[in-house]
Amino acid sequence: MKVLVTGASGRLGQFVIAELEAAGHELVLMSRSRPAAADRWHWVEGDIAEFDDCLRATEGGVEAVQHTAANPWASDHPASRARYEERGIPFDDTMRTNIMGTYYLLQACLKRDIGVFVMTGSNCALGHGGRISGTPFPIRYLPIDERHPSEVEDSYSFSKLVDEELLASYTRAYGMRTHVLRSAGICNVERRAEIARHAGPTEAWSDWMWAWVGSEDVASAHRLVMERAAEIEPHGVYFCNADDTTVLEPTQELVERFKPELAFASRPLMGHESLLSNRRLRETVGWKHKTKWRDLIAR
Repeated sequence: MKVLVTGASGRLGQFVIAELEAAGHELVLMSRSRPAAADRWHWVEGDIAEFDDCLRATEGGVEAVQHTAANPWASDHPASRARYEERGIPFDDTMRTNIMGTYYLLQACLKRDIGVFVMTGSNCALGHGGRISGTPFPIRYLPIDERHPSEVEDSYSFSKLVDEELLASYTRAYGMRTHVLRSAGICNVERRAEIARHAGPTEAWSDWMWAWVGSEDVASAHRLVMERAAEIEPHGVYFCNADDTTVLEPTQELVERFKPELAFASRPLMGHESLLSNRRLRETVGWKHKTKWRDLIAR
């Protein structure tokens, strides 16, 4: 297939590019800065928040879009706004990039008759991280799956939840096949080594629930969902995270220690089982998480 990869110069984009190349797909790259793979594939210098740039990137027979571009933080969050201001980034950057950028890409796909759209979403669509009010995220049951209610507060989490609904609407209205991978703490080998170096006793509950996923594994999920888009449901949202956590203690022990009220409202969690279930992704396209961090712990 001829595939457009947005965010081609980003941390995840390079892994998606490598995965698609290895599978024999033809690529078009889009990003604001030149990606390393521009030596091998056509690169469109552009911003997804500009509709004309999206039109240029989707011309020439593109058959599918792998959308990895995004602002990964809430640019208006009270805790981080000062850092964005120092860098000259406007308060509304997250909303414009993540929502309008996705909308422009979808509109460009309609104009070009591109029928498959796979996007890197985020487990933040739950609303468990980046909370502003100070109230804890209400966990109903464990492990959390795609049916669990969301309660977002910050603009990044909101934008990712909105994008899921936006893609669903394009499936309903136009028949586009759209899929979202709710990735969690994307880690390349360097970040996995860092987890191993800092592994130690867990002192408190984490709002992020110790979830992570290997960069290579997100890339393989992107490819599998795209390649099987014609065989699976036309719209899907899938948690895309590792089968285990980023901490040493067994998961059930952590739940009983920090969230005892959940220990009896959920099934027992085995070993280092993740608090977020990737079962739907595994069963839908046969995805497997292969990268590890525990084997990097110094013995």
